[in-house]
Amino acid sequence: QVQLVESGGGLVQPGGSLRLSCVVSGSIFSSYTMYWFRQAPGKQRDLVAEITSGSSTNYLDSVKGRFTISRDNAKKTVYLQMNNLKPEDTAVYYCMFANYWGQGTQVTVSS
Repeated sequence: QVQLVESGGGLVQPGGSLRLSCVVSGSIFSSYTMYWFRQAPGKQRDLVAEITSGSSTNYLDSVKGRFTISRDNAKKTVYLQMNNLKPEDTAVYYCMFANYWGQGTQVTVSS
């Protein structure tokens, strides 16, 4: 059974940082592209960042230069380092691969 478990969300002030983690179990990890999505209330789910098996990355324009996606294949974990957070980054963040989704972790940016 494939499981993705996210962690690391929380409440942070504007300009602050958080690091999200997503641990995968029950599946081969290293050969898959991994994705982070986010969904704010009343809005569509957007792709925030992706990292290929070869560690090539792509980002949503609005997070470029602030967010960094990385992976540790030995730990079957993908990370999203989020710096200089803004209120508009507030959302539930989900990791995903091969149509498997995690349960999401809430990120709230507010003073």
